[in-house]
Amino acid sequence: MTPLAEILRPRTLDDYIGQQHLVGKGAVLRSLIDSGRIPSMIFWGPPGIGKTTLAMVISQTLNRPFYTLSAISSGVKEVREVIEKAKAEEGAILFIDEIHRFSKSQQDSLLGAVERGVVTLIGATTENPSFEVISALLSRCQVYVLKEFGLEEMQQLLDRATAYYATQGLTLQVKETDALFRISGGDARKLLNALELVVDRMSATSETKQVIVDNANVTTVIQQNLAFYDKQGEMHYDIISAFIKSMRGSDPNAAVYWLARMIEGGEDPVFIARRMLIFASEDIGNSNPNALLLANACFDAVTKIGYPECRLTLSQCAVYLASSVKSNSTYMALNNAQQVVRQTGDLPVPLHIRNAPTKLMKQLGYSEGYKYAHDYAGNFVDQEFLPDQLRGVKFYEPGQNPREEETRRQLRAHWGQKYGY
Repeated sequence: MTPLAEILRPRTLDDYIGQQHLVGKGAVLRSLIDSGRIPSMIFWGPPGIGKTTLAMVISQTLNRPFYTLSAISSGVKEVREVIEKAKAEEGAILFIDEIHRFSKSQQDSLLGAVERGVVTLIGATTENPSFEVISALLSRCQVYVLKEFGLEEMQQLLDRATAYYATQGLTLQVKETDALFRISGGDARKLLNALELVVDRMSATSETKQVIVDNANVTTVIQQNLAFYDKQGEMHYDIISAFIKSMRGSDPNAAVYWLARMIEGGEDPVFIARRMLIFASEDIGNSNPNALLLANACFDAVTKIGYPECRLTLSQCAVYLASSVKSNSTYMALNNAQQVVRQTGDLPVPLHIRNAPTKLMKQLGYSEGYKYAHDYAGNFVDQEFLPDQLRGVKFYEPGQNPREEETRRQLRAHWGQKYGY
């Protein structure tokens, strides 16, 4: 059965909802389309606001051959196959969804065809293309920013859906829209999927050809069908939370399970790698400094090789982080220091540790009395580095693990009882 979102997908620019700053009468992209000469371009914007639909509408309006690839499941081989086919056709458009998931080598494979005009590339991305698209490809494309749908556009979609159901002999009485619009979050696909679920459920239990859409009905039906309704980004924030908490709890089995859920759900691997990089500092820190190095190497590898191969690197890193000794001492040290900064403001830097690049600064006492640690035994000399008002205040408390206990002993040897180590 064809989903409602596909049934209602616009086929012409006049039917297209939203993005009037681009495709409204006289707008920049509309003018290019009307002229019949479009550049390669990248659509940047949140999910469900018509990036794929706009690409399809452009191809239909211009009567151009249209090829589509998903960066999740396609690689260099598939790109080259499409380019070979496009050579035999005039003005072919190649649409690549989630182009930010293409690795550098995959993006490189597009350059020649785009530059020679073999294909007109239309890429779609939810990520900033300045960071996720290689500069050589970005320089050959015009970037257009698509905006999240507002209440007006969401209401237009709802009206269009109501009109469609009327042609099917079903009357929708939309009494309230708050829950429907809140659940959709400006995403047209989510709005129509949610409405379709509500209509299917309510019409199945109704003795009439009438469906009441209100906040109570929407909330009840969507909660009962959450996994089905949200299968593209399946409980996105809940699952990444479960993944992080499993690693924090030192359970590599649970961590790999939630990682698999994200991979199967099509989660952006860069997002996963970025969260592990944060985790390495926040939850492991100096109890195992190698964790940060491995997480950084993982992030670098993921951006280079992309899906599907990078899933192995993600798994290796997740298991290592989950199995590592944990400490949040450096995270808490910064939190403590920031709290004091907010309370005490901009305390003056002690004169002896100020920089003195000019003669005047030296005359004012800048850097006077500073002791260069490497001139002393053990590369340490007792001197004050905090503002006078904060003498002896301790922000960093080493964690209870072998590496940081050694750090504690070293700090105690240096500072005695000053900081209470």
